[in-house]
Amino acid sequence: MTKSNIQEVVKAITNCFYEAHCAATEIEGNELDLRQYCLSLVKGKFQEQGVDFDNPSKEGILKVINALGEFSKDFRSQEVIEKHKSEIIDLLNKI
Repeated sequence: MTKSNIQEVVKAITNCFYEAHCAATEIEGNELDLRQYCLSLVKGKFQEQGVDFDNPSKEGILKVINALGEFSKDFRSQEVIEKHKSEIIDLLNKI
């Protein structure tokens, strides 16, 4: 597992979270600010789970996406959450 591949997965997590949490819920604000907000939420989940944002393990990423899914259940349907989790797991399986 190379660092660049794992960073692509981290980037995909951030993008998925932005799409599902910020863009789809129509939170007010400009795109750059909303992306930064979502990035800080994602980084916070990495930290809460004790996972290195810059060099996470595959297992660490699984912990983080589960934590993000738990956080998101108050805002999004289980179907949307599972769709995004599945996309990230598919990327992890390709590494």
